[in-house]
Amino acid sequence: MAERAQVDDADGMAALGICESLLVALTDLKIIGEKDARDLLTDVVTAHSEAAGASLTPDRHQAVVAIIQRILAAKNGLRH
Repeated sequence: MAERAQVDDADGMAALGICESLLVALTDLKIIGEKDARDLLTDVVTAHSEAAGASLTPDRHQAVVAIIQRILAAKNGLRH
């Protein structure tokens, strides 16, 4: 069971890293604006905040919200 949790954590970290890199690349190449990237991340926060209320595992959704909020605060990932 612990081995599966490690794989799940690694899957999530890999997906987050890929998405962060894609958003940075898209904004650096001026394919999308920084506002569009931030709006996308804000939509993710909204969706997971709402899903937490109806979920049997709200802590997972709340963890996603916390991670994305850190990215939006530019403490991790998305550059200014």
